[in-house]
Amino acid sequence: MGKYSLDEFINQTRQDESENEYFELETPRMLEVNLAGDVWAKTGSMISYDGQIKFEREGILEHGVGKMLKKAFTSEGSSLMKAKGNGRLYLADQGKKITIFDLNNEAITVNGNDLLAFEPGIDWDIKLMRKVAGMMSGGLFNITLQGRGKVAITSHYEPLTLLVTPDKPVITDPNATVAWSGHLQPEFQTDITMKTFFGRGSGESIQMKFSGDGFVIVQPYEEVYYASKS
Repeated sequence: MGKYSLDEFINQTRQDESENEYFELETPRMLEVNLAGDVWAKTGSMISYDGQIKFEREGILEHGVGKMLKKAFTSEGSSLMKAKGNGRLYLADQGKKITIFDLNNEAITVNGNDLLAFEPGIDWDIKLMRKVAGMMSGGLFNITLQGRGKVAITSHYEPLTLLVTPDKPVITDPNATVAWSGHLQPEFQTDITMKTFFGRGSGESIQMKFSGDGFVIVQPYEEVYYASKS
């Protein structure tokens, strides 16, 4: 930012009082939730709030035994917190850019680390990537969200959407892949050569291949996730 007097700085950066949608971008990297009830958000993403809001960590059986077992199996991933009450809530995640989707009986699959918040009425399920569990240290699970309501996701820098068509599959780096059409089922392929083993390869040994009809969202950054140790 440039040089400001205090009054100029406050006027330039102050919160916008005029907007009141459920999810709004207060800045490109800060989500405003105008809360009157509940919202699910990534644990640790709260920056500030006003009003009467309480926070609860995701309960062990909050979403059923099946989802609990899936999260236990991954031994990783972003836990959720529930914000309840009335007020204005601000969320962010490491300065990443935020994108809001308004699902209309649609589905989107999001990398577990890139999901910031969603309305409680949206159905969701954890998808495990069992085939690559032994190949990668992290990023092994995704969350599919479907129904009607708002979803906020994050990406490092500006995201790019790649279109997938039956005659044109799309191949991506798993660590740069943010989200994709909920109905697409990516396949994993390896490109391992002797150069890879000797440290002179491109590093892109594991790839995601998307086939069919839909889209894939990628970011210009390889975000490596580390599985927590049991």
